[in-house]
Amino acid sequence: MANIRDIAKITGYSVSTISRVINNHPYVDDKKRAKVLEVMAELNYVPNRSAQNLSYGKTKNIGVILPFVNHDYYDQMLSGIMQAAFDHGYQISLLPTNYDQKLEKRYLAEFSKRSFDGLIVTTKANSIQVFLDYLQYGPIIFCEEIPNADVSCVYINLKNSLKEAFSYLKERGVTHPGMTLGRSKNISHNSELSIRIAKEIYPDFDEANIFWDCIVAEDGIQAARFFKKQKVDGILTFGDSIAATILQQYKTNKPLVIGRENLLISEVMGFSTIDHHLAECGKKAFETFYHHKQEKICIPHHFIKR
Repeated sequence: MANIRDIAKITGYSVSTISRVINNHPYVDDKKRAKVLEVMAELNYVPNRSAQNLSYGKTKNIGVILPFVNHDYYDQMLSGIMQAAFDHGYQISLLPTNYDQKLEKRYLAEFSKRSFDGLIVTTKANSIQVFLDYLQYGPIIFCEEIPNADVSCVYINLKNSLKEAFSYLKERGVTHPGMTLGRSKNISHNSELSIRIAKEIYPDFDEANIFWDCIVAEDGIQAARFFKKQKVDGILTFGDSIAATILQQYKTNKPLVIGRENLLISEVMGFSTIDHHLAECGKKAFETFYHHKQEKICIPHHFIKR
């Protein structure tokens, strides 16, 4: 297998010149660059990127902490991260936690050993204080609002989108609303916010009308049974797939249902949805990491009424 010294010997140029061409250094004579690239092609020489990255103290790999990978919310955010990462020649490592605090800490320990150049945290199981101790090892970008810490975050405008959704339910005459939320253990900041906004718009909102641990479309079957029993007349769901499944379970007296993330199913079935532009959120999160920015960016939402 050819190496850099073989190329130097054939071209008559120094090893340092060959190295500059391989690393796309701008200050190389065009004729020399062309000759080196020609010889590299003839020898089928492929640069050892791992060795190059190690020499620069980088892995060209970014870790993405997320709870699971089988949900439309995280799929969309991940698509934005992946596209931006690939555009900049980065690999990504998926680090699913299932909201396990110990597992999340193990990923942070890997980060401290320089396994990744940085982390993007779509949502966290541990407190922000746990993460602050690891900022010394590299950039950590959060995809949720972190208002009281000096960290970078790119987040959706959840507060305003929730207000708009519950206000819409009220405008449409819904008097007994329900809601689906995620984990019932270690309740997330987003779930707490959802309940707070529900009570702001509906002062008598009954928390007994929350169907917890509703993550994937199939959970919508049990959710529909629950909401029928609770006799709710409007539901804000955790996603379009869940909203569609709930509506499928109703033959008559269908509640007014609002989904999230503007999937095709919401258009086909004709229910309202909130587009949080999650792919854009993921893309901005990677760019914040890549350009070493210290900032907090709020991604605007779009409420689609149908």
